[in-house]
Amino acid sequence: MKKGWVETTLGGIGNVAMCKRIFKEETTATGDIPFYKIGTFGRKPDAYISSHTYSEYRAKYPFPKRGDVLISASGTIGRRVRYDGEPAYFQDSNIVWIDNDEKKVLNDYLYHFYGACEWNSTKGATISRLYNEDLRRIVIAFPESHQEQQRIVGALDDAFDGLARATANAEQNLRNARALFESHLQSVFTQRGKGWGEKQLEEVLAVQPQNGWSPPAANHADSGTPVLTLSSVTGFVFRPGKIKFTSAVTDSRARYWVQNGDLLITRSNTPELVGHVAIASGIQGPTIYPDLIMRMNPDPEQALTEFLYYQMRTPALRREISDRAQGANPTMKKISNGAVRTLPICVPPIPEQHRVIAQLDALASETQRLESIYRQKLAALNELKKSLLHQAFSGSL
Repeated sequence: MKKGWVETTLGGIGNVAMCKRIFKEETTATGDIPFYKIGTFGRKPDAYISSHTYSEYRAKYPFPKRGDVLISASGTIGRRVRYDGEPAYFQDSNIVWIDNDEKKVLNDYLYHFYGACEWNSTKGATISRLYNEDLRRIVIAFPESHQEQQRIVGALDDAFDGLARATANAEQNLRNARALFESHLQSVFTQRGKGWGEKQLEEVLAVQPQNGWSPPAANHADSGTPVLTLSSVTGFVFRPGKIKFTSAVTDSRARYWVQNGDLLITRSNTPELVGHVAIASGIQGPTIYPDLIMRMNPDPEQALTEFLYYQMRTPALRREISDRAQGANPTMKKISNGAVRTLPICVPPIPEQHRVIAQLDALASETQRLESIYRQKLAALNELKKSLLHQAFSGSL
Protein backbone atom coordinates (compact mmCIF):
# COMPACT_ATOMS: atom_id res chain seq x y z
CA MET A 1 0.00 0.00 0.00
CA LYS A 2 1.30 3.39 -0.97
CA LYS A 3 2.38 5.61 1.92
CA GLY A 4 -0.46 7.83 3.10
CA TRP A 5 -3.10 5.45 1.74
CA VAL A 6 -5.53 3.27 3.67
CA GLU A 7 -7.66 0.32 2.65
CA THR A 8 -11.08 -0.51 4.02
CA THR A 9 -14.51 -1.53 2.79
CA LEU A 10 -17.31 0.74 1.61
CA GLY A 11 -19.13 -0.29 4.77
CA GLY A 12 -16.20 1.15 6.69
CA ILE A 13 -16.72 4.67 5.35
CA GLY A 14 -20.49 4.93 5.64
CA ASN A 15 -23.81 3.11 5.72
CA VAL A 16 -25.60 1.79 2.64
CA ALA A 17 -28.80 3.81 2.42
CA MET A 18 -32.00 3.70 0.37
CA CYS A 19 -35.27 5.60 0.38
CA LYS A 20 -38.41 4.22 1.99
CA ARG A 21 -40.40 2.08 -0.38
CA ILE A 22 -43.05 3.86 -2.46
CA PHE A 23 -46.07 1.78 -3.46
CA LYS A 24 -47.72 2.11 -6.85
CA GLU A 25 -50.90 3.56 -5.37
CA GLU A 26 -48.81 6.43 -3.95
CA THR A 27 -47.66 7.49 -7.43
CA THR A 28 -49.43 9.42 -10.17
CA ALA A 29 -48.81 10.10 -13.86
CA THR A 30 -48.37 13.79 -13.11
CA GLY A 31 -47.64 15.60 -9.91
CA ASP A 32 -45.26 17.66 -7.85
CA ILE A 33 -42.22 15.49 -7.14
CA PRO A 34 -40.58 13.26 -9.80
CA PHE A 35 -40.14 9.59 -8.87
CA TYR A 36 -37.30 7.62 -10.44
CA LYS A 37 -36.93 3.88 -10.86
CA ILE A 38 -33.98 1.81 -11.96
CA GLY A 39 -33.35 2.95 -15.50
CA THR A 40 -34.42 6.56 -15.38
CA PHE A 41 -32.89 8.46 -12.48
CA GLY A 42 -31.23 11.56 -13.81
CA ARG A 43 -33.48 11.33 -16.88
CA LYS A 44 -37.23 11.25 -17.43
CA PRO A 45 -39.13 10.29 -14.23
CA ASP A 46 -41.26 7.14 -14.14
CA ALA A 47 -44.02 8.76 -12.12
CA TYR A 48 -44.70 11.45 -9.52
CA ILE A 49 -45.56 11.63 -5.84
CA SER A 50 -47.26 14.36 -3.84
CA SER A 51 -45.35 17.06 -2.00
CA HIS A 52 -46.93 15.83 1.25
CA THR A 53 -45.61 12.27 0.81
CA TYR A 54 -42.21 13.61 -0.21
CA SER A 55 -41.90 15.86 2.83
CA GLU A 56 -43.14 13.18 5.23
CA TYR A 57 -40.82 10.42 3.96
CA ARG A 58 -37.81 12.67 3.61
CA ALA A 59 -38.15 13.79 7.22
CA LYS A 60 -38.56 10.27 8.64
CA TYR A 61 -36.36 8.04 6.50
CA PRO A 62 -32.90 8.00 4.85
CA PHE A 63 -32.53 10.47 2.02
CA PRO A 64 -29.52 11.46 -0.09
CA LYS A 65 -27.76 14.75 0.44
CA ARG A 66 -26.70 17.09 -2.32
CA GLY A 67 -23.55 15.62 -3.89
CA ASP A 68 -24.22 12.01 -2.82
CA VAL A 69 -23.56 9.45 -5.53
CA LEU A 70 -26.62 7.34 -6.35
CA ILE A 71 -26.02 3.82 -7.69
CA SER A 72 -28.39 1.55 -9.59
CA ALA A 73 -28.50 -1.73 -7.68
CA SER A 74 -30.61 -3.85 -10.00
CA GLY A 75 -30.65 -4.61 -13.72
CA THR A 76 -27.78 -2.54 -15.09
CA ILE A 77 -25.80 -2.43 -11.87
CA GLY A 78 -23.49 0.43 -11.03
CA ARG A 79 -24.84 3.19 -13.21
CA ARG A 80 -24.27 6.29 -11.15
CA VAL A 81 -25.23 9.93 -10.93
CA ARG A 82 -24.45 12.74 -8.52
CA TYR A 83 -27.59 13.88 -6.71
CA ASP A 84 -28.04 17.59 -7.42
CA GLY A 85 -30.29 18.22 -4.42
CA GLU A 86 -33.36 19.04 -6.50
CA PRO A 87 -36.65 17.63 -5.11
CA ALA A 88 -36.97 14.00 -6.28
CA TYR A 89 -37.71 10.59 -4.83
CA PHE A 90 -36.03 7.29 -5.63
CA GLN A 91 -37.16 3.69 -5.78
CA ASP A 92 -36.10 1.71 -2.74
CA SER A 93 -33.58 -1.13 -3.17
CA ASN A 94 -32.98 -0.29 -6.83
CA ILE A 95 -31.17 2.96 -6.06
CA VAL A 96 -28.73 3.07 -3.17
CA TRP A 97 -25.93 5.29 -1.93
CA ILE A 98 -23.25 5.34 0.73
CA ASP A 99 -24.35 7.64 3.53
CA ASN A 100 -20.89 9.17 3.64
CA ASP A 101 -20.17 12.30 5.63
CA GLU A 102 -16.94 12.86 3.68
CA LYS A 103 -14.76 12.61 6.78
CA LYS A 104 -12.82 9.86 5.04
CA VAL A 105 -13.65 9.85 1.34
CA LEU A 106 -14.87 12.65 -0.91
CA ASN A 107 -18.03 11.92 -2.87
CA ASP A 108 -16.29 12.87 -6.11
CA TYR A 109 -13.65 10.23 -5.34
CA LEU A 110 -16.41 7.70 -4.70
CA TYR A 111 -18.05 8.62 -8.01
CA HIS A 112 -14.95 7.64 -9.96
CA PHE A 113 -14.32 4.61 -7.76
CA TYR A 114 -17.75 3.21 -8.59
CA GLY A 115 -16.84 3.56 -12.26
CA ALA A 116 -13.94 1.16 -11.70
CA CYS A 117 -16.00 -1.52 -9.93
CA GLU A 118 -16.96 -4.83 -11.58
CA TRP A 119 -20.64 -4.87 -10.64
CA ASN A 120 -21.84 -7.74 -12.79
CA SER A 121 -20.29 -10.31 -10.48
CA THR A 122 -23.41 -10.11 -8.32
CA LYS A 123 -26.45 -12.02 -9.61
CA GLY A 124 -29.97 -12.58 -8.39
CA ALA A 125 -32.22 -15.50 -9.23
CA THR A 126 -33.76 -13.85 -12.31
CA ILE A 127 -32.07 -10.44 -12.58
CA SER A 128 -28.69 -8.93 -11.80
CA ARG A 129 -28.83 -7.54 -8.28
CA LEU A 130 -26.46 -5.71 -5.96
CA TYR A 131 -27.31 -6.50 -2.35
CA ASN A 132 -26.47 -4.12 0.45
CA GLU A 133 -24.12 -6.56 2.15
CA ASP A 134 -22.23 -7.03 -1.12
CA LEU A 135 -21.82 -3.28 -1.49
CA ARG A 136 -20.57 -2.98 2.09
CA ARG A 137 -17.89 -5.64 1.47
CA ILE A 138 -16.34 -3.96 -1.57
CA VAL A 139 -12.75 -2.98 -0.78
CA ILE A 140 -11.69 0.59 -1.45
CA ALA A 141 -8.21 2.13 -1.21
CA PHE A 142 -7.78 5.87 -0.87
CA PRO A 143 -5.28 8.51 0.27
CA GLU A 144 -6.04 9.86 3.74
CA SER A 145 -5.48 13.40 2.49
CA HIS A 146 -8.54 15.04 1.00
CA GLN A 147 -6.18 17.22 -0.99
CA GLU A 148 -4.65 14.14 -2.64
CA GLN A 149 -8.10 12.70 -3.26
CA GLN A 150 -9.09 15.93 -4.97
CA ARG A 151 -5.91 15.86 -7.08
CA ILE A 152 -6.83 12.37 -8.33
CA VAL A 153 -10.41 13.47 -9.01
CA GLY A 154 -9.15 16.46 -10.98
CA ALA A 155 -6.77 14.33 -13.03
CA LEU A 156 -9.55 11.85 -13.84
CA ASP A 157 -12.02 14.62 -14.69
CA ASP A 158 -9.53 16.18 -17.12
CA ALA A 159 -8.63 12.83 -18.67
CA PHE A 160 -12.26 11.76 -19.02
CA ASP A 161 -13.21 15.07 -20.62
CA GLY A 162 -10.64 14.37 -23.31
CA LEU A 163 -11.74 10.74 -23.63
CA ALA A 164 -15.38 11.84 -23.92
CA ARG A 165 -14.50 14.19 -26.79
CA ALA A 166 -12.48 11.48 -28.54
CA THR A 167 -15.27 8.97 -28.02
CA ALA A 168 -17.88 11.38 -29.35
CA ASN A 169 -15.73 12.01 -32.45
CA ALA A 170 -15.28 8.27 -33.08
CA GLU A 171 -18.99 7.63 -32.62
CA GLN A 172 -19.83 10.48 -35.01
CA ASN A 173 -17.37 9.12 -37.58
CA LEU A 174 -19.04 5.73 -37.23
CA ARG A 175 -22.46 7.30 -37.83
CA ASN A 176 -21.09 9.28 -40.78
CA ALA A 177 -19.72 6.14 -42.44
CA ARG A 178 -23.10 4.44 -42.14
CA ALA A 179 -24.96 7.53 -43.32
CA LEU A 180 -22.70 7.85 -46.37
CA PHE A 181 -23.43 4.26 -47.34
CA GLU A 182 -27.19 4.71 -46.87
CA SER A 183 -27.13 7.92 -48.89
CA HIS A 184 -25.34 6.26 -51.79
CA LEU A 185 -27.59 3.23 -51.50
CA GLN A 186 -30.65 5.44 -51.81
CA SER A 187 -29.25 7.36 -54.77
CA VAL A 188 -28.58 4.15 -56.71
CA PHE A 189 -32.24 3.20 -56.55
CA THR A 190 -33.68 6.66 -57.16
CA GLN A 191 -31.45 7.84 -60.02
CA ARG A 192 -32.50 5.06 -62.32
CA GLY A 193 -31.14 4.63 -65.81
CA LYS A 194 -32.61 3.27 -68.99
CA GLY A 195 -34.42 -0.04 -68.75
CA TRP A 196 -35.43 0.18 -65.10
CA GLY A 197 -39.01 -0.92 -64.46
CA GLU A 198 -41.32 -0.79 -61.44
CA LYS A 199 -42.91 -3.94 -60.08
CA GLN A 200 -44.18 -5.50 -56.90
CA LEU A 201 -41.77 -7.83 -55.13
CA GLU A 202 -43.93 -10.93 -55.72
CA GLU A 203 -43.61 -10.44 -59.48
CA VAL A 204 -39.88 -11.22 -59.44
CA LEU A 205 -39.94 -14.07 -56.92
CA ALA A 206 -39.75 -17.75 -57.74
CA VAL A 207 -40.43 -18.65 -54.10
CA GLN A 208 -42.87 -16.31 -52.34
CA PRO A 209 -42.27 -15.23 -48.71
CA GLN A 210 -42.87 -18.16 -46.38
CA ASN A 211 -42.90 -18.19 -42.59
CA GLY A 212 -40.68 -20.70 -40.87
CA TRP A 213 -41.52 -22.91 -37.92
CA SER A 214 -40.82 -22.34 -34.24
CA PRO A 215 -40.66 -25.69 -32.40
CA PRO A 216 -42.55 -25.85 -29.06
CA ALA A 217 -40.73 -24.26 -26.13
CA ALA A 218 -41.00 -27.56 -24.28
CA ASN A 219 -38.53 -28.98 -26.81
CA HIS A 220 -35.80 -26.40 -26.26
CA ALA A 221 -32.56 -28.27 -25.67
CA ASP A 222 -28.80 -27.85 -25.29
CA SER A 223 -28.25 -29.81 -28.49
CA GLY A 224 -30.27 -31.19 -31.37
CA THR A 225 -31.58 -29.47 -34.50
CA PRO A 226 -30.41 -25.84 -34.81
CA VAL A 227 -33.09 -23.14 -35.12
CA LEU A 228 -32.21 -19.62 -36.21
CA THR A 229 -33.08 -16.75 -33.88
CA LEU A 230 -34.14 -13.24 -34.92
CA SER A 231 -30.59 -12.10 -34.15
CA SER A 232 -29.34 -14.19 -37.07
CA VAL A 233 -30.84 -11.63 -39.45
CA THR A 234 -30.99 -8.43 -37.40
CA GLY A 235 -28.55 -5.77 -38.55
CA PHE A 236 -28.61 -6.77 -42.25
CA VAL A 237 -25.84 -9.31 -41.65
CA PHE A 238 -26.48 -13.05 -41.53
CA ARG A 239 -25.05 -14.69 -38.42
CA PRO A 240 -25.28 -18.50 -38.68
CA GLY A 241 -24.14 -18.87 -35.07
CA LYS A 242 -27.23 -17.11 -33.69
CA ILE A 243 -29.21 -20.28 -33.05
CA LYS A 244 -30.93 -22.31 -30.38
CA PHE A 245 -31.58 -26.04 -30.42
CA THR A 246 -34.69 -28.19 -30.41
CA SER A 247 -35.29 -31.85 -29.68
CA ALA A 248 -38.63 -31.77 -31.53
CA VAL A 249 -39.28 -34.28 -34.29
CA THR A 250 -38.66 -32.67 -37.70
CA ASP A 251 -39.72 -33.46 -41.25
CA SER A 252 -36.99 -33.39 -43.90
CA ARG A 253 -39.65 -32.60 -46.55
CA ALA A 254 -40.98 -29.53 -44.72
CA ARG A 255 -40.52 -25.98 -45.97
CA TYR A 256 -38.96 -24.64 -42.79
CA TRP A 257 -35.37 -25.55 -43.69
CA VAL A 258 -33.12 -22.64 -44.58
CA GLN A 259 -30.53 -22.93 -47.35
CA ASN A 260 -27.46 -20.87 -48.16
CA GLY A 261 -28.50 -18.15 -50.59
CA ASP A 262 -32.04 -17.72 -49.22
CA LEU A 263 -33.18 -14.13 -48.77
CA LEU A 264 -34.50 -13.79 -45.22
CA ILE A 265 -36.58 -11.04 -43.62
CA THR A 266 -37.65 -10.62 -40.00
CA ARG A 267 -41.43 -10.38 -39.88
CA SER A 268 -41.65 -9.38 -36.20
CA ASN A 269 -39.46 -7.16 -34.07
CA THR A 270 -39.28 -3.64 -32.68
CA PRO A 271 -40.37 -0.85 -35.09
CA GLU A 272 -36.70 -0.12 -35.87
CA LEU A 273 -35.72 -3.75 -36.48
CA VAL A 274 -38.76 -5.31 -38.14
CA GLY A 275 -38.18 -6.15 -41.79
CA HIS A 276 -34.40 -6.45 -41.60
CA VAL A 277 -33.04 -8.59 -44.42
CA ALA A 278 -30.01 -10.82 -44.84
CA ILE A 279 -28.79 -13.53 -47.21
CA ALA A 280 -28.24 -16.90 -45.57
CA SER A 281 -24.64 -18.10 -45.73
CA GLY A 282 -22.28 -20.31 -43.77
CA ILE A 283 -24.94 -22.92 -42.91
CA GLN A 284 -23.23 -26.29 -42.61
CA GLY A 285 -26.09 -28.61 -41.74
CA PRO A 286 -29.90 -28.88 -41.63
CA THR A 287 -31.14 -25.70 -39.94
CA ILE A 288 -34.68 -24.47 -39.27
CA TYR A 289 -35.73 -20.86 -39.66
CA PRO A 290 -38.41 -19.72 -37.17
CA ASP A 291 -41.95 -18.48 -37.59
CA LEU A 292 -40.84 -14.87 -37.03
CA ILE A 293 -38.61 -14.99 -40.11
CA MET A 294 -39.72 -15.32 -43.74
CA ARG A 295 -37.58 -16.66 -46.55
CA MET A 296 -37.91 -16.07 -50.29
CA ASN A 297 -36.00 -16.57 -53.52
CA PRO A 298 -36.06 -14.48 -56.71
CA ASP A 299 -36.54 -15.72 -60.22
CA PRO A 300 -32.92 -15.53 -61.47
CA GLU A 301 -34.09 -14.35 -64.89
CA GLN A 302 -35.73 -11.28 -63.33
CA ALA A 303 -33.81 -10.38 -60.18
CA LEU A 304 -30.67 -11.29 -58.30
CA THR A 305 -30.80 -12.02 -54.58
CA GLU A 306 -28.08 -9.48 -53.75
CA PHE A 307 -29.87 -6.80 -55.78
CA LEU A 308 -33.11 -7.31 -53.83
CA TYR A 309 -31.15 -7.42 -50.57
CA TYR A 310 -29.58 -4.01 -51.19
CA GLN A 311 -32.83 -2.50 -52.40
CA MET A 312 -34.71 -3.68 -49.29
CA ARG A 313 -32.08 -1.90 -47.18
CA THR A 314 -32.71 1.51 -48.78
CA PRO A 315 -34.18 4.20 -46.51
CA ALA A 316 -37.23 4.44 -48.79
CA LEU A 317 -38.12 0.75 -48.54
CA ARG A 318 -37.25 0.70 -44.85
CA ARG A 319 -39.86 3.43 -44.32
CA GLU A 320 -42.34 1.50 -46.45
CA ILE A 321 -41.79 -1.66 -44.42
CA SER A 322 -42.07 0.26 -41.15
CA ASP A 323 -45.33 1.87 -42.29
CA ARG A 324 -46.78 -1.51 -43.22
CA ALA A 325 -45.82 -3.18 -39.95
CA GLN A 326 -48.73 -3.45 -37.54
CA GLY A 327 -49.46 -4.41 -33.96
CA ALA A 328 -51.18 -3.10 -30.86
CA ASN A 329 -47.95 -3.26 -28.89
CA PRO A 330 -45.96 -0.09 -29.71
CA THR A 331 -42.67 -1.86 -28.97
CA MET A 332 -43.29 -4.91 -31.17
CA LYS A 333 -44.56 -4.83 -34.74
CA LYS A 334 -45.28 -7.49 -37.37
CA ILE A 335 -45.33 -7.35 -41.14
CA SER A 336 -47.50 -9.79 -43.06
CA ASN A 337 -46.61 -11.95 -46.03
CA GLY A 338 -48.98 -9.92 -48.18
CA ALA A 339 -47.34 -6.67 -47.15
CA VAL A 340 -43.93 -8.06 -48.11
CA ARG A 341 -45.09 -9.53 -51.42
CA THR A 342 -46.54 -6.21 -52.56
CA LEU A 343 -43.54 -4.05 -51.70
CA PRO A 344 -42.77 -1.66 -54.59
CA ILE A 345 -39.41 -2.36 -56.17
CA CYS A 346 -37.54 -1.35 -59.30
CA VAL A 347 -35.60 -3.78 -61.48
CA PRO A 348 -33.21 -3.10 -64.36
CA PRO A 349 -31.87 -5.75 -66.75
CA ILE A 350 -29.73 -8.47 -65.14
CA PRO A 351 -26.39 -7.06 -66.43
CA GLU A 352 -27.22 -3.72 -64.79
CA GLN A 353 -28.09 -5.53 -61.56
CA HIS A 354 -24.64 -7.16 -61.61
CA ARG A 355 -23.04 -3.73 -62.04
CA VAL A 356 -25.05 -2.24 -59.16
CA ILE A 357 -24.20 -5.19 -56.91
CA ALA A 358 -20.47 -4.86 -57.64
CA GLN A 359 -20.60 -1.14 -56.90
CA LEU A 360 -22.48 -1.57 -53.63
CA ASP A 361 -20.35 -4.54 -52.56
CA ALA A 362 -17.25 -2.35 -52.89
CA LEU A 363 -18.84 0.50 -50.96
CA ALA A 364 -20.15 -1.88 -48.28
CA SER A 365 -16.67 -3.37 -47.89
CA GLU A 366 -15.12 0.08 -47.47
CA THR A 367 -17.84 1.07 -44.99
CA GLN A 368 -17.21 -2.08 -42.97
CA ARG A 369 -13.47 -1.32 -42.97
CA LEU A 370 -14.10 2.17 -41.63
CA GLU A 371 -16.60 0.90 -39.06
CA SER A 372 -14.01 -1.63 -37.87
CA ILE A 373 -11.44 1.14 -37.44
CA TYR A 374 -13.84 3.31 -35.43
CA ARG A 375 -15.01 0.38 -33.30
CA GLN A 376 -11.40 -0.49 -32.53
CA LYS A 377 -10.77 3.13 -31.54
CA LEU A 378 -13.82 3.09 -29.27
CA ALA A 379 -12.60 -0.15 -27.68
CA ALA A 380 -9.13 1.33 -27.19
CA LEU A 381 -10.60 4.44 -25.56
CA ASN A 382 -12.65 2.25 -23.23
CA GLU A 383 -9.56 0.24 -22.28
CA LEU A 384 -7.64 3.47 -21.65
CA LYS A 385 -10.41 4.61 -19.33
CA LYS A 386 -10.20 1.33 -17.41
CA SER A 387 -6.42 1.66 -17.20
CA LEU A 388 -6.67 5.20 -15.83
CA LEU A 389 -9.16 4.09 -13.18
CA HIS A 390 -6.93 1.18 -12.17
CA GLN A 391 -3.94 3.50 -11.83
CA ALA A 392 -5.98 6.02 -9.85
CA PHE A 393 -7.23 3.56 -7.25
CA SER A 394 -3.97 1.67 -6.88
CA GLY A 395 -2.01 4.85 -6.13
CA SER A 396 -0.19 4.99 -9.47
CA LEU A 397 -1.79 8.07 -10.99
